[in-house]
Amino acid sequence: MGNYLNFAKVNETTEGNEAVPFLFFMDNQTAQRQIESMILDILSHEPDYFLVEARIKPTNNVKVYLDGDQGITIEKCVQFNRTLYKKIEEANFFPTGDFSLEVSSPGLDEPLKLHRQYKKNVGRFIEVTLHDGVKKEGRLLDVTEDGIIVEEKSGKKAEHGKISRNLTLVNHTYLFNNIKSTKIQVVF
Repeated sequence: MGNYLNFAKVNETTEGNEAVPFLFFMDNQTAQRQIESMILDILSHEPDYFLVEARIKPTNNVKVYLDGDQGITIEKCVQFNRTLYKKIEEANFFPTGDFSLEVSSPGLDEPLKLHRQYKKNVGRFIEVTLHDGVKKEGRLLDVTEDGIIVEEKSGKKAEHGKISRNLTLVNHTYLFNNIKSTKIQVVF
C-alpha cells in the first residue's frame, strides 16, 4: 500500500481545455526518502541530533527515530515532531490528512545502527550478534572506522562478590561487516 497524490492533466476539447483529475501513486520508499530529507533539513540546524531511521507503515503511520550525542529529551522529540508534522502537511504527502507521526528515540529494544550511536554508547554493556549467530556480551570500549572493541569477562566469580583469580578481562575486536546486530544491555 502506498500514498496517493492528486494531480490533474489538461485535455484539449472542442469547447476548450478540461482538467481531468487522476491519481499518482507514490510508493512508501519515495515518501520515506522525502520525509528523511525533511528531517535532515530540520536537523541541519541542530548538529547534536541525528536521524537513526524513518519508517512508514502501510497504515500511513510515520515513525521517526532520532538520537543525540548526549541523548535526546522528550521535549526535543515533541519540538521535532511539530516541525516535521507541519512540513509533511505542507508537502501534501497524505492529501486526505490520514497519517500519524511518531518521533522518539530508538529505545533499548532497537539495535544500534549508526557509527554515531556506537560512539555515544562507549562504556556501556552491549550484546553483539554476529552473522554466524554467535552472541557476545561485554563493555563497549572503543569504536573505530571499521569495527568495535569489546571487553569481555572470562572465568568465574567467587562467592560473596570476590573476584576469582581465574577471572580475566579480554578485549575482542568485531568488524562492522561481521556484526548482524548490537543492542545495549541494562545491567543492575
